Amino acid sequence: MKTKEYQASDLSEIKAFDIVAIAASADGLKALIEILSALPSNFPVPILIVKHISPKYPSFLTQILNRHTSLTVKPAEDGEKLYQSVVYIAPPDYHLLVTPNGTISLSQSPKVHFVRPSADVLFESVAQSYKERAIAVVLTGGDSDGSKGVEAIKKMGGIAIAQDRATSTVFGMPAAAIATGCVDFILPLPEIAGAIANLVITGGMF
Repeated sequence: MKTKEYQASDLSEIKAFDIVAIAASADGLKALIEILSALPSNFPVPILIVKHISPKYPSFLTQILNRHTSLTVKPAEDGEKLYQSVVYIAPPDYHLLVTPNGTISLSQSPKVHFVRPSADVLFESVAQSYKERAIAVVLTGGDSDGSKGVEAIKKMGGIAIAQDRATSTVFGMPAAAIATGCVDFILPLPEIAGAIANLVITGGMF
């Protein structure tokens, strides 16, 4: 279901959060398409995405997602400024981080949980830079990447969402995040986009 187009002349003036960070792995493309296709074109904050992709093969994630959303989807570039209504994708083999002044940093520092990019690295940088104004979302995927990052988000006062078991192809990542006790909402995939939009724009779920 599409979320509504919000009519405020400048949503950036009323938004309750400043950034959304999303992590996905196994079968994550389907989940990302469902979420991004349901968000309004005037979504008032940037979205950063880490998806575990092998650097051995070309990635078409950006092109695929662009075909399914009215938002702008692009590969993240080192040093670029973040803008609302834009989705930034971590390049294969690079950690994606954000700075307090709203710019992107890419790093080839060591892998975390055997992966690069890592959800933990993204979430921890978002927590440090945006504190209580951040939302982290953990989607379908194996292993435990994202769990430490969710703890960091919660420690700084942000909000964490995890996909539920029933709609996750692989429940490893969401389960590990939930096990920390730091996840605020455990939701089926069809409800996640609406939850994100409502939280960002109103500060509540409804």
